[in-house]
Amino acid sequence: MSSPASGGANATGAERDLGRGAVVGAAAGAVSYVLGYLVVYVTQSGRVEEGLSGINFFADLFGGHTISVWRGVGWVFYNAHFVDVDVPSLVGAPRSVNFISQSDGGFTYLYVVSPLLLLVAGVAIARAAGATTPADGAQSGALAVAGYFPLAVVGAFLFRYAVGDGGSVAPTLVTAALLAGLVYPVVFGAIGGAAAGATGE
Repeated sequence: MSSPASGGANATGAERDLGRGAVVGAAAGAVSYVLGYLVVYVTQSGRVEEGLSGINFFADLFGGHTISVWRGVGWVFYNAHFVDVDVPSLVGAPRSVNFISQSDGGFTYLYVVSPLLLLVAGVAIARAAGATTPADGAQSGALAVAGYFPLAVVGAFLFRYAVGDGGSVAPTLVTAALLAGLVYPVVFGAIGGAAAGATGE
């Protein structure tokens, strides 16, 4: 039978591992978000710039603000999370657009970028937390949400482009928060963490 002192030591060790997992989770989640955006930027900035050239020509011609490439890449990045971009319409309600699904299919691979990064993040978090079972690993890996969610919400505002009378082109906020910010890191982080826990000692 273990003594109270040893039980306290074990509890302290578990709390320490959990705390380390939470810190690593926030960092790994944030890194996954930033790396995901950078992958989209590196691979798609040229295509985005070309797609925006016509719009920016008229915006510049009539003294409007042109759309930055980094902002357009942000729209594609959220599209890769199945988050639509709301685009104002001249008549009626805004329409929702996913530039990836409406493309010729040449860059649908972007759909797997964030899941893969979050799987790796989940593994790293579970290893840092010392998870030795799939359940513990999944619980630890899901902590990627601590870093991913805030950036997903901030990004939905950061990539907003104001148009005319209060309208804007921007990722759909609710979907950006719930799907990109919560579901993605929790699900894929947990899967990666569970895999790490299953192979942990």
